[in-house]
Amino acid sequence: MITVFYDGKCNLCSKEINYYKKIAPKNLFQWQDINIDNSVLEKKGISTSDALKVLHVLFNNNIYTGIDAFIIIWNNISYWKIFSKFISLPIIKHISHIAYIIFANWRFNRLEHCIIARDNDN
Repeated sequence: MITVFYDGKCNLCSKEINYYKKIAPKNLFQWQDINIDNSVLEKKGISTSDALKVLHVLFNNNIYTGIDAFIIIWNNISYWKIFSKFISLPIIKHISHIAYIIFANWRFNRLEHCIIARDNDN
């Protein structure tokens, strides 16, 4: 089972996750909106604001974040496996990681519920 922790209050995040839900194999993914329940990540020492900032995936008892989390998802969905292989190439992965972090920080700092979570975590 692959558990995907996502920000269900973010319209962009929800649209993307809903797309993956439609095309993903049944019984392979568990989709967890961290605004509803973040207890699994908190037990692993991940704050709500950190969970809201970037995508998190739990797979084989390991936490993957950002681009690595997307690679886990894509690698397990038909038609996205090729893309996951491409993104996994060292230079492409490095550039993708930087771009994702820039975007994630920009998105996080624009959403009120993320700012509140950050303030509560501090």
